[in-house]
Amino acid sequence: MRILLCGGAGYIGAHAYVVLVERGHDVVVADNFSNSSPGVLARLRQITGRPVPFQPLDLRDRDAVTGFFAHQAFDAVVHFAALKSVGESCERPLDYFHNNIGGTLNLLHGMREAGVERLVFSSSATVYGDPDHVPVREDARLQVTNPYGRTKLVMEELIGDLCRSDAGFHAANLRYFNPVGAHASGLIGEDPTGIPNNLMPYICQVAVGRRDRLSVFGGDWPTVDGTGVRDYIHVMDLARAHADALDFLVRERRSLTVNVGTGQGVSVLQLVEAFAQAAARRIPYQVVARRPGDVAEVYADPSLAQRTLGWRAELGVEAMCRDAWRWQSQNPQGYPVA
Repeated sequence: MRILLCGGAGYIGAHAYVVLVERGHDVVVADNFSNSSPGVLARLRQITGRPVPFQPLDLRDRDAVTGFFAHQAFDAVVHFAALKSVGESCERPLDYFHNNIGGTLNLLHGMREAGVERLVFSSSATVYGDPDHVPVREDARLQVTNPYGRTKLVMEELIGDLCRSDAGFHAANLRYFNPVGAHASGLIGEDPTGIPNNLMPYICQVAVGRRDRLSVFGGDWPTVDGTGVRDYIHVMDLARAHADALDFLVRERRSLTVNVGTGQGVSVLQLVEAFAQAAARRIPYQVVARRPGDVAEVYADPSLAQRTLGWRAELGVEAMCRDAWRWQSQNPQGYPVA
């Protein structure tokens, strides 16, 4: 298929690009580099051995989106383009609504006008908020606790309404848990701008000497060691899920919503210890106050993805830490500045 990857230069999008190209798809990357680096494109060419078709595109610009679709033909879209920090969304909710929800509306308009009827959407386990039970199934109550999660839930609802109104339009909503790790080559990985908002890149930057110590947000959660518990998933396993979801949309011609996680909860301190072993170095940390919008424990029941997509996570915490450290140690400052 010919596929448009919106946000394809970002952390998850770049890894998905590799998997999709390896499976024989013709993939075009669209990005505005607001939270990614142009240097990703050269790295993707190194990995795949072919030029990377690229389109500069900001989904907030409806005319640009509509115009692009008018001159290009696609069989499917994979939508990664969004702001993604829980803490930042609590400080700047309007920016998150404008970028994430507004951009998705423009994308759906463009797809509809161009007759593109397959969408894989990058959703999030944040739609479950503070879940009543773990592991979390897809039929769990939806209850967001922060503006970022609210944007993902609203985006899911908009996509669902379009699917119900148009029998030919089908979407796969993938509710990610916590992507970590990097491509085994060490050429691409997570390179956040500014202070990292996610745990693994912060650990990596401490390990490589860019930061003095890790801040652990809350040591009094009702968990195994008092620190937050999450379902960490290797980014390459997550990338495979997107390719499998596209196959599902073609094969089944219906929509679905699935969790993409390992089904195993790992605490912050457990991940710190696993990384310290993988990198063979100590990771200094200090416990600080909880962050607004955080919850104690969230991990997936991934059985629906196994049944419907034939997908399951294959890479464990050791591989996540090893590959993340390979990326960071080979690229201590992240991607080169152009």
